[in-house]
Amino acid sequence: MTPATTGDRIAGAPISWGVCEVPGWGYQLPPARVLAEMAEVGLAATELGPDGFLPGEPAALADVLSRHHLRAIGGFTPLLLHVPGHDPVPEVEKLLETYAATGSDVLVLSAVTGMDGYDERPDLDVEGWRTLLANLDRLMLLAAERGVRAVLHPHVGTMVETGPDVQRVLDGSSIALCLDTGHLLIGGTDPAELTRQVPERIAHTHVKDVDAGLAAQVRSGMRSYTDAVRAGMYRPPGSGDVDFESIVGHLRGHGYDGWYVLEQDTILTEEPRGPGPVTDVRAGADHLRSLLGGPR
Repeated sequence: MTPATTGDRIAGAPISWGVCEVPGWGYQLPPARVLAEMAEVGLAATELGPDGFLPGEPAALADVLSRHHLRAIGGFTPLLLHVPGHDPVPEVEKLLETYAATGSDVLVLSAVTGMDGYDERPDLDVEGWRTLLANLDRLMLLAAERGVRAVLHPHVGTMVETGPDVQRVLDGSSIALCLDTGHLLIGGTDPAELTRQVPERIAHTHVKDVDAGLAAQVRSGMRSYTDAVRAGMYRPPGSGDVDFESIVGHLRGHGYDGWYVLEQDTILTEEPRGPGPVTDVRAGADHLRSLLGGPR
């Protein structure tokens, strides 16, 4: 079910509160605080976050979200997609059972390397690319049979990171994209230009701003991705170098009716004293609402 109004299209992601699937990422805030602060900011929905963050049993998950007046919209799903002989379908079939029970409707696929973290990645050969692209189309069809839209998330430190990687997916697969404005820019793709070129291939949006100087250091190998996140590479939307005005204009001009998910990768070293990450989330939500024309 697609949200009906602009104001209902703004969602959150637990990683904006430092909750991440990467081992040793940082201090993990409890779900009760994260969900309460999402509701406080006026977000309509949440991505589910990493395994174990929210209850795995569908009824319990639905109850937790209902108590915070939030919808579930699925979310980030790291999968091994490029290895011949490894079948990701059983894992996705199990996940889609939870989607059906909670009304989640977006499966955000990430083509992980098989290594922990996002600081390095191997080169992908021809057979690996063939396997990856075939798996993307298989999972897209599997999800569609259950009323779920699968999208591919270009992501630093995965098998789809750079501009040529993204183009290879566009040319070799039918899957739609998750427009992650931060990861695209860090990987060398201008997200505003990509939105102008292929708005019809964008079905989900992760809204994050970026310090272009730190992003360039990651691209050049001068700084690791994790170190750059700790140094503040991700900024609240409107305070970095991503052209959100153009992005929103291109999407709205093409009739985009998907989600705008505030997703600013954050690493916490300890439980925050004072407001913590919600301050940046609120600033991002206010900026996004100003562009969308919704209430502040």
